Amino acid sequence: MKTQHIIILITAKDKKEAEKIAKGLLEAKLIACANIINGVQSLFWWQGKIGSSKEVLLVLKTKKTLFNKISSKVKSLHSYQTPEIIALSILNGSEDYLNWIDASCK
Repeated sequence: MKTQHIIILITAKDKKEAEKIAKGLLEAKLIACANIINGVQSLFWWQGKIGSSKEVLLVLKTKKTLFNKISSKVKSLHSYQTPEIIALSILNGSEDYLNWIDASCK
């Protein structure tokens, strides 16, 4: 059976926290790649009110089988009480790139 790949989206309070999370996941070989996107404006419900915050978005590439380990690791490194940790399936992609993800992760 072919390996299933995912993209995980995580927001963080700032670039320093995003880098800490990305490096922790890379060192544990749980992800192949992390993109850090600055300047994300988030609007959300929190504690019964609409909140707004400037955040940083992490875009991670990995294997689906590693999601639970990634989620646990992120929660241990993240400052938010309820961090966004959302996985999206990669339906198709460059075979070379997907093979690189496989070789880069546990």
